[in-house]
Amino acid sequence: MGERPRAKLPWLLVAASVLLTVLLLYVLFVGYLPAKQRVAGLERELKALYAREAELQSRLAQVDQRYAVRDRQLAALTAERDVLVKRLEGLERELAALRGRR
Repeated sequence: MGERPRAKLPWLLVAASVLLTVLLLYVLFVGYLPAKQRVAGLERELKALYAREAELQSRLAQVDQRYAVRDRQLAALTAERDVLVKRLEGLERELAALRGRR
């Protein structure tokens, strides 16, 4: 029986395949997975920042509302003071007129 000739492996092709596999694994584990983890961490941080922003917006709205209430109270008290000052001036004039008659 005749022996079959052994197939000769193209060693350059085998070496290139191994190199490609090593390069692919390097990119996958050294480049892609840490980048993916970093993206996930940044997404968590962004979510926390959005929550903090919403909290601060809520507090700002409350402060603005309190400021508006105090502003209205101040305007009302100023108007009341002005009315009282005018009344006091009128009463002082009336008192001076009554003292002048005596």
